[in-house]
Amino acid sequence: MSTYLKFEMLTVAILGTLGWLALNGIEDSKIYYKNVKEVSQMGPSARDKRIRIGGGIVAHSITREGTDVHFILAWEGVQMKMVYSGIEPVPDTFKDGAQALADGKFGSDGVFHAATIQAKWTLKFGPKPSVANPATHWASLLRRRC
Repeated sequence: MSTYLKFEMLTVAILGTLGWLALNGIEDSKIYYKNVKEVSQMGPSARDKRIRIGGGIVAHSITREGTDVHFILAWEGVQMKMVYSGIEPVPDTFKDGAQALADGKFGSDGVFHAATIQAKWTLKFGPKPSVANPATHWASLLRRRC
């Protein structure tokens, strides 16, 4: 076997490994953005994906149990139980009636387990956004950050 052939085989093996690692990294970092109603319509397929869910925080639903924060997000009449167990404190704007984004996965208990939370101000702190669809508004804000 010539040295050129050995070098080419080694190069192909290294490039193939790097390509495989890159594709797996992209798949693991994919996040699907949905509102609460869309996620409830996804059914069991939502259980396997990392999802960013947006909705309004239901009044009087925020409870704290140790380091966990339990709350309910709602969108167009559909509600979803959530729990945040992240290492960072919840934002100051995380209050009843605020719009929030929770990033995480569903647990085997059917509750959404959020790793990160973002909250938008409540309407009493600013004017109501003049957008027809708040879900696309959140998505456009997220795209600007990236």
